[in-house]
Amino acid sequence: MIKHLRYLLSPLSLFICIVSVLKGNYYPIAFIILFDIVIACGDLLFSEDREYFDNANPAFLNLSLYLNLPLLYILCSLVLFVMTDFNSQWYISLWNYFGVNVLESRANITFLDMCVLFIYTTPLFIATMGTNVGHELTHRKKNKFDMFVGNWLLALSWDCTFAIEHVYGHHKNVGSKEDPATASRNENIYMFTLRSTFKAHKDAWKIEISRLKRRSELPFSFKNKMIKGYMRSLSVYVMAFYIGGLNGAAIFVVWSIIAKFYLEAINYIEHYGLVRVANQPVLPRHSWNSNHIMSSSLLYNLNRHSSHHEKANLKYWELKAYPNAPMLPYGYIQCLHMAFLTPFLYKNIMQSKLDEWDNNFASDDEKKILSTY
Repeated sequence: MIKHLRYLLSPLSLFICIVSVLKGNYYPIAFIILFDIVIACGDLLFSEDREYFDNANPAFLNLSLYLNLPLLYILCSLVLFVMTDFNSQWYISLWNYFGVNVLESRANITFLDMCVLFIYTTPLFIATMGTNVGHELTHRKKNKFDMFVGNWLLALSWDCTFAIEHVYGHHKNVGSKEDPATASRNENIYMFTLRSTFKAHKDAWKIEISRLKRRSELPFSFKNKMIKGYMRSLSVYVMAFYIGGLNGAAIFVVWSIIAKFYLEAINYIEHYGLVRVANQPVLPRHSWNSNHIMSSSLLYNLNRHSSHHEKANLKYWELKAYPNAPMLPYGYIQCLHMAFLTPFLYKNIMQSKLDEWDNNFASDDEKKILSTY
């Protein structure tokens, strides 16, 4: 049970961030600096994480996922309130009920606090604690509660495609040109984000319309999961409006865009430059992995990506670390920032990894594909 506690890193980070926003006076800046230092240094200094739980506690491990939903929505709503001058009386009264004066928090928040919360902290957490956790939960297609929590987390960044294209498309097409989430070699990360986003929505619509046609149901109705997903995201913007007015809604639009870039940066590093022959089995060599413990704890073992693609129905604590699979040079969080902020440096570092993959992992047919690039 004690070993399970590290998976509380995500909700605990959200809780501390909420407290820092309530206090203001540069606490939000101090928090995110400390957060980044802990993750980076933990990945660099601690031993690799290859632990596999034979006697897991599913109730506790699932709770660590579910806590992200209320905490992330609380954080987003609070940041919206302190960043705007819209006095939402119901929101003020709600916090007053719990003995918290959010008007005082607004007065204490500094300009630098707002800049960091607006540009970096909030969209980063929407991507990592929102979309990433939504990704885990929407793989559990037969569990209605998990799908509910997962879809509302995805709603924050307009990522309803994750529950459709990612599950039914990406896992089938990974490593091929048909997959929107596989970045080709030397592909610009920002162009990749645009291509991946638009193609994922396009493919998700195709998948969903095809599903409804097979069931003899109208494609443009509330039985369409894409339409329901868009409605969830619109309702988030309505919430933002009632908390922060028009400025609040506009802020959330920007957050959704930045969060999407962070999310696509994760997609970018997961399969960058790897190829696979279409209709051939997806094997451990078709994903980049990392066994760094802090990234693993924060992202719920997303970095054990080969195991995830091998059996997508496995819960995050059931994923195995493959020490002989293709490995990233650093933890997922460090690679995400490097790819997003210094793409030229990331490509240079990854070139040696790609050369290693070509020589040690690629099949003869995959080498033929690479020769055409």
